[in-house]
Amino acid sequence: MTFGKFILGILIAVGGFFVTWKSEWLLRNFGRIPFAEKYLGGEGGTRLMYKLIGILFIIIGLMYATDLTDNLIAKIVNLVFKTNITVE
Repeated sequence: MTFGKFILGILIAVGGFFVTWKSEWLLRNFGRIPFAEKYLGGEGGTRLMYKLIGILFIIIGLMYATDLTDNLIAKIVNLVFKTNITVE
């Protein structure tokens, strides 16, 4: 893990926090998402989707900052393609 990778991961997590926190601002400026309104609920579907995207960014950012993304990707590839990839 390098210092730059840590900082980038934290910045991604902070961006995800702001997407989660300011979901109403995103809704007012970018409008509703028809897919989210249809499948995630009536009036609040778009807000929920913005919050889920923000939480996903937070998780990915923290995993990247702590160098856990390589292990996760290797496990997913091993599961899907039945390989034996190891990460050092």
